Amino acid sequence: MSRTTDLSHPSPAGAPRSGRRRSAPGTNRKVRRLSTRDKVVLAFMVGIPTLIQLAFVWIPTVLSVFLSFTRWNGLALSDIRAAGLANYSYVFNDSPAFWPAVQHNILWLVFLAVIATPLGLLLAVLLDQKIRGSKIYQSIFFVPVMLSLALIGIIWQLFYQKDNGLLNFLLGTAGTPQAVDWFGNSDVNIWAALVAATWRHAGYVMILYLAGLKGVDASLKEAAALDGANGRQTFFRIVFPAMAPINIVIVVITIIESLRAFDVVWVINKGTNGLELISALVITYLIGEGQSIGIGSAFAVILLVISLVPITIYLSRTFRKEKF
Repeated sequence: MSRTTDLSHPSPAGAPRSGRRRSAPGTNRKVRRLSTRDKVVLAFMVGIPTLIQLAFVWIPTVLSVFLSFTRWNGLALSDIRAAGLANYSYVFNDSPAFWPAVQHNILWLVFLAVIATPLGLLLAVLLDQKIRGSKIYQSIFFVPVMLSLALIGIIWQLFYQKDNGLLNFLLGTAGTPQAVDWFGNSDVNIWAALVAATWRHAGYVMILYLAGLKGVDASLKEAAALDGANGRQTFFRIVFPAMAPINIVIVVITIIESLRAFDVVWVINKGTNGLELISALVITYLIGEGQSIGIGSAFAVILLVISLVPITIYLSRTFRKEKF
């Protein structure tokens, strides 16, 4: 038997033998459309966070701005009356606590910037030297960051207590007339509260700078060493400028921390008797005995405007770098 081969219609040279057609190179494939399930999942992923932010951030912000121009006792909506700029006039001209609060907020900012932030940087540099137990030290210094400021205020209350506090015990004055009332004395309580705030802020700054130090190119340090630079010169002329993005973030965080400081002073004495802060005045007028929703909202708007300044500077610098 002979096998016959059909050669009557030979395939052209280079043509594929299979019946499937290959798409030409560069041909655009059909984009897969989202299914109904994908659209539902995407709607939940985008919609729920947006609704949460609207409910807890933007709507209260807009309402605060509106209420700052009104008089309202916080009871019936029908009691809301237009007040114009009267609330702001009271805040700037007649409020006995506003300008002391501004001074305390400025003092808070200066103390965090001059004491707490450099202390956090120093801790980061020391722990970046790969010393034994550095992870343990990092955990110890970072513990205050994980605690709420209200709890920190309670801890430092126990430390500063007049009769049975640890500090007066170490000074040998506990239970004696010479014992210092660290939180009750208006001449010293602001400094005691600042030390408590530094305990937390320094740990936060330490972690940020540790992350920045890990990101500095080691070749820069080696090049500086070859040029004869010592450790101090290498840090301030090479390493620290290389951490410019981290420095900007820490400056913004320090400013915001000084403005939103509230929990510590509220736990101590509700922001009175030498511990007046703008954030504490907001709560005092919103829920305090002399409740005035309009004045409390005016304090909140002023605090918002001041807070927007460092945030705007930070965002403008960030987007400018991304653009260029």
